[in-house]
Amino acid sequence: MTEEEARAWLQDRFDVSRETWALLEAYVTMLLDESERQNLIADSTRDEVWARHVVDSAQLLLHAPPGKAGDLWVDLGSGAGLPAIIVAVLSSYDVLMIEMRRRRAEFLEAVIAALGLGNARVFCGKAERANVVPPATIISARAYAPIERLIPSAIHLAEFSTIWLLPKGQNHQNELAIAQSLWHCEASAQPSVTAPDSAILRLSHVRQQRRHGVKTGKAGGRA
Repeated sequence: MTEEEARAWLQDRFDVSRETWALLEAYVTMLLDESERQNLIADSTRDEVWARHVVDSAQLLLHAPPGKAGDLWVDLGSGAGLPAIIVAVLSSYDVLMIEMRRRRAEFLEAVIAALGLGNARVFCGKAERANVVPPATIISARAYAPIERLIPSAIHLAEFSTIWLLPKGQNHQNELAIAQSLWHCEASAQPSVTAPDSAILRLSHVRQQRRHGVKTGKAGGRA
């Protein structure tokens, strides 16, 4: 997918208004600028930022129900704001970005302020220490952790109906099998529009297998 194709894809799928394009452009400018100071995206992807990062993030919305005010989208290890900032710009979800690294959390807060995103906020700390009310409608995690560690770190933020959207690379079938072996869930691998060998794992109705004693109670700290 070229950069021109990426922009056309966004327009076609989301009917992006002029005001929303301005927000996306402003975010990309801030992302590329901050990447000169901290390692937010790989240097090799700077010239493909719309395809490799913006579209790659936006496609998650195609696998989620339409968000409405009060619906919570939790993004684990938000880092550069991908997909969280894109979700906040393109949807009505309330977006919580969980990021434990202070400099990256400060960048996310700066983006939220600059773009005037009233539906986004940041929790600086580990996912295990975050707490949300109500539970998440969606939980996403891009380049965060192997699935056997990812789900236990955030299961306390979810309820039975929560949808987990987890972009994975070439090893996605193996991670899907691991999820199904460790958790009772409805699970599928949805093809990625940006990388033919990648997929988005979509899980729902997640609950632990009885033989695995994963703690699912609420943890301390309020997001």
